[in-house]
Amino acid sequence: MSTHTITLTVNGREHTEEVEARLTLADLLRERLDLTATHLGCEHGVCGACTVLLDGKPARSCLTLAVQAEGAKIRTLEGLADPEGELHPVQQGFWEKHGMQCGFCTPGIVMSVVELLERDPDPSDDEIAATLGGHLCRCTGYVKIREAVREAVRLRSGSHSPQEIRR
Repeated sequence: MSTHTITLTVNGREHTEEVEARLTLADLLRERLDLTATHLGCEHGVCGACTVLLDGKPARSCLTLAVQAEGAKIRTLEGLADPEGELHPVQQGFWEKHGMQCGFCTPGIVMSVVELLERDPDPSDDEIAATLGGHLCRCTGYVKIREAVREAVRLRSGSHSPQEIRR
């Protein structure tokens, strides 16, 4: 089997790896780099559980070959919280609004929402629905997930709810 040497930056850290041509980005992240928040669900690009940000855009890592990520910047769920452990506003929104149940789909959804809010800090309900439409969640019905996205918007904007002002 042919192998290729690739260099990519994952969560701000550069990695050089010798990979087989058929190795997926998901397998590289999970098996070589021990970044297991990237979940493998359908392995056909349908469920969205494996979504990471590839050069700032959502990508299905189960469909992306590691060699295709040569020179790319990858962000995974593990790279969102700051070094002191403070959660990213999207993670915090999901925590506060209980935007997950089993949590299997959550990392992929969070990464897509991060990209959405970086592109549009105050998306419409239709834009949120379109982003979530690329992900399958069998637990929630998406109500709490939509609430979590709205909470992330609020947290990013620095606005406060009436309950917080009274505290």
